[in-house]
Amino acid sequence: MERDTYARMRALEQTHWWFAARRQILAAELARLSLPAAARILEVGCGPGGNLAMLSGFGAVQALEPDPESRAHAAERSGLSIHGGLLPDGLPDLGAPFDLVAAFDVVEHVEDDEGAVAALAGLVKPGGFLVTTVPACPWMWSEHDVQHHHKRRYDLPAYRRLFEAAGLKIRRATHFNTVLFPPIAAARLAKTLTGQRGGSDDTEPPEVLNGLLRRLFAFEARLLRHVDLPFGVSILLIAERTEGSTPTR
Repeated sequence: MERDTYARMRALEQTHWWFAARRQILAAELARLSLPAAARILEVGCGPGGNLAMLSGFGAVQALEPDPESRAHAAERSGLSIHGGLLPDGLPDLGAPFDLVAAFDVVEHVEDDEGAVAALAGLVKPGGFLVTTVPACPWMWSEHDVQHHHKRRYDLPAYRRLFEAAGLKIRRATHFNTVLFPPIAAARLAKTLTGQRGGSDDTEPPEVLNGLLRRLFAFEARLLRHVDLPFGVSILLIAERTEGSTPTR
């Protein structure tokens, strides 16, 4: 990502409605997994570390982040081990495989996404889980994606195929950020159609509006207890490495 994008993430990831509500949704999904009490957890692409405290509620966490400034910020904030490395072929030796590997809005940044998913799968122990999110709807491509150095946005069938190709069993594949999908999609399309450049979606609205947006987005944690959501700004996919399976590339 651009340096100013990393800086905005560091400033916003604790309080901005999108980051805060996404953590609530992800925590609710992780709580339904059959993780051991002393789970070994790895977050790949942790950025400035905004998810590490949440993940630490489920076990012992390590993290990987390629950007040195973000890595230093995450280590200082969390006190955890933050490794350098790149997907798919630049991963360090992290020891034994993990009960849970998380990659939140990471795969869309990697040119070789099939290789990235296979590499992530190789970090998961048999019986463990790989939990990922990515931006959805290729037709929503906008300046936001350019600023964040996305390589693509995904439709759900194409994203599922990456995990099937890696030999993983898909436990859940759903859209989310559905409640706010209409205004977000409209705003992105309007900017694209008018050729608007510059500016950023990564700004925190006034406190009252920020709180309202967070509650609306976080309400999806309740919906996702019961149903997969048919559309949304993002995709959540949870895959399992079954006993005896070997990730393939």
